[in-house]
Amino acid sequence: MALILGIESSCDETAAALVTSDGRVLAHRLAGQEEAHRPFGGVVPELAARAHVEMATPLVEAALADAGVTLSQVDAIAATAGPGLIGGVMVGLMTGKALAHAAGKPLIAVNHLEGHALSPRLADRSLAFPYLLLLVSGGHCQLLLVRGVGDYRRLATTIDDAAGEAFDKTAKLLGLGFPGGPAVEAAARLGDAKAVPLPRPLLGSAEPHFSFAGLKSAVLRARDAGIYKPEDVAASFQQAVVDCLIDRTKRAIEIADGATALVVAGGVAANQAGRGALGGLAERSGLAFAAPPLWLCTDNGAMIAWAGAERFAAGLFDDMDVPARARWPLDPTAEKARGAGVKA
Repeated sequence: MALILGIESSCDETAAALVTSDGRVLAHRLAGQEEAHRPFGGVVPELAARAHVEMATPLVEAALADAGVTLSQVDAIAATAGPGLIGGVMVGLMTGKALAHAAGKPLIAVNHLEGHALSPRLADRSLAFPYLLLLVSGGHCQLLLVRGVGDYRRLATTIDDAAGEAFDKTAKLLGLGFPGGPAVEAAARLGDAKAVPLPRPLLGSAEPHFSFAGLKSAVLRARDAGIYKPEDVAASFQQAVVDCLIDRTKRAIEIADGATALVVAGGVAANQAGRGALGGLAERSGLAFAAPPLWLCTDNGAMIAWAGAERFAAGLFDDMDVPARARWPLDPTAEKARGAGVKA
């Protein structure tokens, strides 16, 4: 049994965790930055990087103390090496490199997306490869066939913005606060999802790609019309996103050869309306359904430690010169989606 220290710093969460290869989370520490970014209505990269510098080492020390172990008892150090805000990624990766060098331990550079992709296996050890993954977060919206550790086939991506980014922008447009996803979800519970006519981009298209830029623009027009309640706009927006996710995932199921389960992960996977609708789609499609607990959906150190444990078992380690990356696709062979902008 291996013991892995995981460090996460790709956006605005600094986290450290100790996880064993049999799936036990011995310690998990997380420091958020919501108060620092709230006045700006979104994450400010420079502020985020500074906070990571301040918090990374104390969180590692606290996690080790919580687990009752020393650094010398850890078998490997796993740190997010991308994708993400490059300043934050550099802080976490350099911290991991320093600890690995000082303790003489192997370094495992983890793709943040792989952390999300494998996190359902931490929550459910019976989840076997291959499975169809809807990875939906603030920066990413993809459908992937997860065939094994380090083995991913991308079936679809967003051609412009991610669903989580659309939630954040909608919250800002409606003055609902930060972070945007939970704020929109809370407002939507009070609104009428049929009150505001909003588009469902790419609904019914043959390729299961996503698009949310036009939906954001439609929310702006609905707000400026001055005839709709903010909670009705929020509810209608959330329903439009869910409809798109279900339609696109349904199409991916038709082309995901060999998948026996539908899995959702990433920050937007915490949205209860989306989780419920995806669970229903899986049932109708004859697939098992898996979603991590809510605390594992948002960025965290346990998923990075677990991805490190899976890579440790596969003998996948990294040299000290491994770079930090702002962009790092899980499937580097995937062709660019037709019509996609630079984000995709």
